[in-house]
Amino acid sequence: MTPDGRTPEVTDVDPESRSEFDQARQSPTDQSSERGLRRITGAAPASSSARAPAASADAKRGPSVKLEQLRAFYGNAEQVKGIDLEFGANEVTAIIGPSGCGKSTMVRCINRMHEEIPGARAEGRVLLENLDVYDPSVDVVAVRRAVGMVFQKPNPFPTMSIFDNVAAGPRLSSRRGGDLRAKVEAALRSAGLWDEVADRLDQPGAGLSGGQQQRLCIARSLAVDPEVILMDEPCSALDPIATLKIEELIDQLKQRVTIVIVTHNMQQAARVADRTAFMLGGELVEVGPTQEIFTKPNDSRTEEYVTGKFG
Repeated sequence: MTPDGRTPEVTDVDPESRSEFDQARQSPTDQSSERGLRRITGAAPASSSARAPAASADAKRGPSVKLEQLRAFYGNAEQVKGIDLEFGANEVTAIIGPSGCGKSTMVRCINRMHEEIPGARAEGRVLLENLDVYDPSVDVVAVRRAVGMVFQKPNPFPTMSIFDNVAAGPRLSSRRGGDLRAKVEAALRSAGLWDEVADRLDQPGAGLSGGQQQRLCIARSLAVDPEVILMDEPCSALDPIATLKIEELIDQLKQRVTIVIVTHNMQQAARVADRTAFMLGGELVEVGPTQEIFTKPNDSRTEEYVTGKFG
């Protein structure tokens, strides 16, 4: 497990982490994890028949996410300093702030990826609805299935086909119910990619364009029905056209899930986010409706940052 998001769980997996992926593939059936998922999300996973293309999907309520005095450390260095913050259900919340202010670290604490980094630890509470994901009784695997993650660099499994990239999650979680092909198609449709790849599902996922690879990674997360999706600068490596497609997808997905996006792009935050939080030096400076944050922030430091005068 590395700081750039390598994990065998339902979150996106870095291509170099194949040994971890293979080990997870060989693990016993995760029935206890399924029970943990229901305990974390408060609902059973949706069946493939319940999934539909994002454009026509019925809205469903995602969970709210609440941070209470969240602190995160790398060894003795405190990177996130006692943050209280709530992400509304079915909203997009943008996290902005200068490099090194703790944005990505905070987000990775939500699905307990931060603790996988050697020497890293977190304190405080992260609540999905009213359930603390750091409670000792909580199944970490279930947390990471409920809270998917998309990283800055698209990372499809390089030796797998488009189909197998999306099918990896359901296969890994040992879900026997439903038609796997239908699940893959539904996930690809939800990610806005089906029409572009339907006739080449057996071709390598790594052969897609950068924007298509990112949407493939989003489809891979959607295939296991997450309740929350974390996005860590998902468009930073993409061209403007691919970025627009991802932003349109975010707007569709929030009808079904709660989304947190880390971005350095102020225009992107203004376009996609319902609320925006500004961080500085590991602390939360302020949070509010995006329009207010960008037009009449309460803190002068926020104003300096969003207007480009910071530093």
